[in-house]
Amino acid sequence: MNDMQQKIAAGLERAFAEHGFAEPSVEDLRDAAGVSLRTLYKYTPSREQMVRMALEHRHQRYIAQVFTELPADAELALSSIFDRVAEWMRREASHGCLFHAAVAAAPHDQALRALLQRHKMEVAERAAVATGLPGREVDLTLIIEGLTQSWSLYGDAAVESARRLSHGLRQPA
Repeated sequence: MNDMQQKIAAGLERAFAEHGFAEPSVEDLRDAAGVSLRTLYKYTPSREQMVRMALEHRHQRYIAQVFTELPADAELALSSIFDRVAEWMRREASHGCLFHAAVAAAPHDQALRALLQRHKMEVAERAAVATGLPGREVDLTLIIEGLTQSWSLYGDAAVESARRLSHGLRQPA
């Protein structure tokens, strides 16, 4: 993405995260992006493309926050991933996963479903590599998704539960 696309994507992401996908008008989205309506439509000619651009931006930010400069030690890396997911939830996603919310708002949009799947699969694959747990992507997804979904109810207790559940991952599948 070029600088203008980054600016638009960041504004759209903030607007959708704060107000959901149905509430913001195009004018609200334009204001959030900080550009003219003409510029907004130049880069995102439809609301669907606005949602996708916002989610692509969020995906990149999430991946960077959770997986950049993890400890080399596999156990410490896994614990760090849980801590970083919790920090993300604390700062960025108090209402839950924006990808799931987007699919819930447009359940028949196959492009959104594909984006959700790609995001979750990349998270699982990166987690498996960082923690030395290849082949345990489904298990890692279950634990990380459980952490994100239960965060709003349990906060730090959800992180501790994720840690306890992850101890069994070193056993043969």
